[in-house]
Amino acid sequence: MSDDSDEDEPAVELGEGATVEGAPLARVAARLHWPIEKSEIDRKEGDTEIRTPDGPRELSDVLAGVAVPYFERRQEFLEAVRDVIGTGPIPTVDEQ
Repeated sequence: MSDDSDEDEPAVELGEGATVEGAPLARVAARLHWPIEKSEIDRKEGDTEIRTPDGPRELSDVLAGVAVPYFERRQEFLEAVRDVIGTGPIPTVDEQ
């Protein structure tokens, strides 16, 4: 039993707050197929800016700090990139 009136409204209400620059790392990883070589990730997504605790960075620059040449699984890639960029709050940009 579903209520059709709920389908017209967004599942999450979006606010009028600060923006976040760069793409989420998980979104970039979702566009790739596993297993994959680091060089292939760089070729396909290297120019993509990803969100990091220090602000947006090109994935190609981040991959330069990753020692792993081949990723069997998505999780391995995410862990290797997070080892380079760190974890923590992502800065926002106040647009005025």
